[in-house]
Amino acid sequence: MMTDREKMLQGALYNPADKELEKIRLHVHAQIKKYNLSEDTEQKLRQEILKDITGSLGENVTIQPPVYFDYGNLFIGSDSFMNFRFTAIDCAKIEIGENVLMGPCVTLATAMHPMLAEERKTKCHPDGNIYGIEYALPIRIADHVWVGSNVVVLPGVCIGKGAVIGAGSVVTKDIPAGVLAVGNPCRVVRELTEADSMRWNTRVSNSC
Repeated sequence: MMTDREKMLQGALYNPADKELEKIRLHVHAQIKKYNLSEDTEQKLRQEILKDITGSLGENVTIQPPVYFDYGNLFIGSDSFMNFRFTAIDCAKIEIGENVLMGPCVTLATAMHPMLAEERKTKCHPDGNIYGIEYALPIRIADHVWVGSNVVVLPGVCIGKGAVIGAGSVVTKDIPAGVLAVGNPCRVVRELTEADSMRWNTRVSNSC
């Protein structure tokens, strides 16, 4: 018999009001509150908090507060940067590679609810909150991806190595490596090539 936590991590229907899951959420939310109240001079404290509430954390990871996690099912590679208001609805595993850049207000959402209203019925829990059954699908972002401001990545999506996701995109399907993709829903515009090198950007070159 699987626990609700095991069901959650394996993509099966689970009850988020489960006591074990509630305990994990409360701990993560308490640590996130400390993180968001910390000063920029308290980098050691921030790193300690992130290591406590994530699955794994590479070297030189920077996440600008405020930040919001649920369970800490986050696995972040080295030299990655998340700007202000990074939100991870991390019921399922979220993998973020090395040297990944994210603009402000990026949301990675793994949680799913049943499509039929009858199956989404909620009930009041003793803690005063209202819950219904859920399931979740993992998200994977490969190395060297740049995710623009206000991007939303939906459950089950993989973004390939070196891809660029334009600001404001809603990523509903997998994005291959080495492409520029934009829009709602997010679509591949073109491959990234040597022509995209900053060496050929005369406006930048002339200003340096």
